[in-house]
Amino acid sequence: MTTPCVVIATFSPLQGELEAVREVLTAIIPEVHQEEGCELYSLHEEVDGKLTIIEMWSTRELWRAHSALDTVKRIQAGVAGRLENDVEVWEMYGIPAGDATKGAL
Repeated sequence: MTTPCVVIATFSPLQGELEAVREVLTAIIPEVHQEEGCELYSLHEEVDGKLTIIEMWSTRELWRAHSALDTVKRIQAGVAGRLENDVEVWEMYGIPAGDATKGAL
């Protein structure tokens, strides 16, 4: 697929682990920004304490390549034992509508 790939990844830290999970993610994000195809990789904290990364990759293939890199392996190792459940990941593709600057990532 040549359409930009948008990915939402949500981390649910265990009680008392929010800061540690946040530190793991923020330490690695600058490296991810340098990966081929990374157009957006932005960490957000939800009001309930979950952490969500909103990602956009130029193609699905480059997102899949990112998923196999050391940065992702280090994230997985860094959050191991610190989450209530597995990281939830949603892969999606925009459907442009309305104003081109507001209707798609």
